[in-house]
Amino acid sequence: MATRVERILKAARAKGQKTLSEYESKRVLAAYGVPISREVLVSSQSEAKAAAKKVKYPVVLKGCSADEAHKTEKGLIAVNLASQSALVDAFKTISKRAGKNYDGAFLVQEMVSGSREIMIGMHRDPSFGPAVMFGLGGIFTEILQDVTFRVAPLRKKDARDMLRSIRGHKILEAVRGMPAADLDILCHALMAVGQVALDHPEIEEIDINPLIIRGSKAVAVDALIVLADPEADGASS
Repeated sequence: MATRVERILKAARAKGQKTLSEYESKRVLAAYGVPISREVLVSSQSEAKAAAKKVKYPVVLKGCSADEAHKTEKGLIAVNLASQSALVDAFKTISKRAGKNYDGAFLVQEMVSGSREIMIGMHRDPSFGPAVMFGLGGIFTEILQDVTFRVAPLRKKDARDMLRSIRGHKILEAVRGMPAADLDILCHALMAVGQVALDHPEIEEIDINPLIIRGSKAVAVDALIVLADPEADGASS
């Protein structure tokens, strides 16, 4: 696990990246057991079509580059693509919006459906070290700002306390015909994010938003890892 993550981080450092791409970020998180969406990284339209057959329609298509942290604002995401023709059209549109100088790849991802969205994050505080965050995700993140923090490392009891600490904690319960969220999965994800930060001090921030609760299982459908300035923190790769 550590070797795989270190390899990703070392390669990013060598290329002068300040962030990992979504695909790279998810590989790091998956190495620690955080559940992520099924997806394939591609570089051409033909590869995208083959990937969609593997992932199964409907799919999501995203531009995937370490330089494109704000994909939604730039129109680099197309969701709920139910056919090959829709995928091809989306690939052409996103390629055009990305511009001629775009040197990133594309992500063909399963379409994860669920009406409950949460988020997990980490910010490295200069005084306290890595602080893990949990709260409501998706469009409600900035509107409600319903989040809670704990300093890593987290025990399972700490993670459980975090799940109960937000005002909207009842979103995790059985409601309106939806099953209760699997709290063990969420606890593990919270503890895992804290451990990633402890193991890799060159990681400054982690943002997993949203995790969509599909049935009872949370799935991370987007993620971003921000790297610290090596000159500022003295981190080595």
